[in-house]
Amino acid sequence: MWRPDVLKYFYWPFAVTVLALAGAFALGLQYSATLSGAFGFLLIGGILAVLEISLSFDNAIVNANKLETMDEKWRKRFLTWGILIAVFGMRIIFPLLIVVVAAGIGPIEAVRLAATKPAEYAEIIHGAHLEIAAFGGAFLMMVALSYFVDAEKEVDWIAGVERGLRRFGAVKGTEIVLVLLVMMGFSTALPEEVQDEFLFAAIFGLATFLGVELLGAYLDKREAVGAVAKGGLGAFLYLEVLDASFSFDGVIGAFALTQNLFLIAIGLGIGAMYVRAMTLMLVERGTLTEFRYLEHGAFWSILVLSVIMFVQTLTPIPELVTGLLGAGFIALAFLSSVRYNRRVKA
Repeated sequence: MWRPDVLKYFYWPFAVTVLALAGAFALGLQYSATLSGAFGFLLIGGILAVLEISLSFDNAIVNANKLETMDEKWRKRFLTWGILIAVFGMRIIFPLLIVVVAAGIGPIEAVRLAATKPAEYAEIIHGAHLEIAAFGGAFLMMVALSYFVDAEKEVDWIAGVERGLRRFGAVKGTEIVLVLLVMMGFSTALPEEVQDEFLFAAIFGLATFLGVELLGAYLDKREAVGAVAKGGLGAFLYLEVLDASFSFDGVIGAFALTQNLFLIAIGLGIGAMYVRAMTLMLVERGTLTEFRYLEHGAFWSILVLSVIMFVQTLTPIPELVTGLLGAGFIALAFLSSVRYNRRVKA
């Protein structure tokens, strides 16, 4: 239920929104030297922020689920350092690195290209879309299946499917086999000349998930020093890689609205602030506990997003479709939770 104290989580995002949109307006004036151009930049910045929020609400739920297991020190670090990594790392540095690698130029030249030749910059970004989609699809599919293929999972939402997946949890590595089969299936549907690039990127995404899990377990065990690990550096690294995977689709999709790197950073950066605020609210208010199936909806949304990223290697899918599907699963899970709570109280 909405209460006035909820607003306290959004004071900073509101302030950043005002300042960032003012920056978008000023950027539009600089590039176009007209009020219409400035208002155009302002509008696109707002649309990008809404797009990022709609695509990343499931990210906030998964973050909250992980943060509940983290100690207070690392939770604060994720909500402070993490926002810097999310905004500046994924929204600015990541697209620049793509151009640096794809075009074989230096970082300074990539910044110059983004500032003076945005169309050429966007073309290079789109040229790397197949590898990005394959990596992100494999990583996110592992995230989702690791949740569902779990013998210790006790609550099912879409009972028939989830119960079946849960039974496979007794067999170690089932989720890896499932992801590999999906990867092979999509690979055979691609032209031969890009199959190797797709498979390399997808396997790298799978290996990254496993590597982060392994590193996280090792680091957390060392931090525990004989006690039960509550989630430290390992969990922090996991969440940052997860954030990065969620950001791939938004960053690439943003170029459909504008080719200006700095405007993209403004719009998606606003969205990232709201995602962090929602994450904190979910943790502190115990929303995941209050709404029984909300977490399930988030992981179904992630699974759908991973499939969409694979499909995007074959054909374009509008960001609106991605956002609506993700939001739809979460909304249905929320309604199912409300109905469950009413039955229990009746």
